[in-house]
Amino acid sequence: MSPSMTTAIEANFEAELQAETRYQKGVKHLSDSGITCVPKKYIFPPSDRPDLTRDDSPNSNPNLKLPVIDFSHLQGPNRSHALKTLAEACQVYGFFQLTNHGIPREVILNMTEGSKRFFELPFEERSKYMSADMYAPVRYGTSFNQKKDRAFCWRDFLKLNCQPLSAVLPFWPSSPVEFRESAVEYSKHAKSLYLALTEAILESLGLVETVGKNNYENDSLKEFENGSQLIVINCYPSCPEPDLTLGMPPHSDYGFLTLLLQDEVKGLQIHHAGRWVTVDPVPGSFVINVGDHLEIFSNGRYKSVLHRVLVNPRKSRVSVVSLHGLQTVRPSPELIDGDNPRRYKDTTFASFLDYISSCEPKSKNFLESRKLT
Repeated sequence: MSPSMTTAIEANFEAELQAETRYQKGVKHLSDSGITCVPKKYIFPPSDRPDLTRDDSPNSNPNLKLPVIDFSHLQGPNRSHALKTLAEACQVYGFFQLTNHGIPREVILNMTEGSKRFFELPFEERSKYMSADMYAPVRYGTSFNQKKDRAFCWRDFLKLNCQPLSAVLPFWPSSPVEFRESAVEYSKHAKSLYLALTEAILESLGLVETVGKNNYENDSLKEFENGSQLIVINCYPSCPEPDLTLGMPPHSDYGFLTLLLQDEVKGLQIHHAGRWVTVDPVPGSFVINVGDHLEIFSNGRYKSVLHRVLVNPRKSRVSVVSLHGLQTVRPSPELIDGDNPRRYKDTTFASFLDYISSCEPKSKNFLESRKLT
């Protein structure tokens, strides 16, 4: 090989290495640099791209009106009717909007504003929390699985492990000012809301009697109290070519229930009735969705649903997700009989992390790997 050819190969390798290093810094870093086109690393295969000229567009697609659950009705005399609506939402949609949830507006505002300010910090400050360790108490990163993704997603994230809070709290970001305090307060309210919703879901499945408002002494709820909680803050910067990439690829959520707090910028889509439909943000509400754990626990009665995130050419979008799960999940014995045989294996969080560490996660492939029939 001639010296000139060797030099060219070395130069090309060095350029690719520099580009890869740049991508590992995250899409916010790229966006702040003023790029005007999507780098090749972020371009999805044609079959996986959103078709924004047709009904995939969040602006042109008729938005899906998710079932609305008024949380106050689950706490009062209309509980039985609300439980029926809840069961239908979990069976048919896998998603619902939750209104009148009781979390103070100030708590939500502090969390959303603090989240936005975190992503406005200099990269050098954000990068302190970068880690490849999926068990880390705090982890800043980019894409979906930046070690495995062939095409990167137009997304940066901050993940905060919340269990046990006393042990992980010293590792959480101390900047911006009051961010840690706001995140702690928010995580506690989200956990309480999750437990109240779980109580209602268990009742809708016929597994517990009505135990009354905020009564978590029931043995059926102990394993949920001791389960996992992960706060994920997602940042989707404005994108110069949103038709070439995605903020998040189609996937289902691993845990039992997901509580999503989104801003006014559209982007979330769910796969319903054979097509992608946009979820219209409702101010002051949460979007709740069934996770893989609940599908397993209910032995398939309630279904986790594929969803994805589109990006916007003009506006950045920030969402706060509270993911709740069990240490070990299995189909409830009360939901297994001759007509409804057991459909899923026992599943642990460790088995999920092992799975996504060894392959590129797609759609509901982890859940499919846990099926017996």
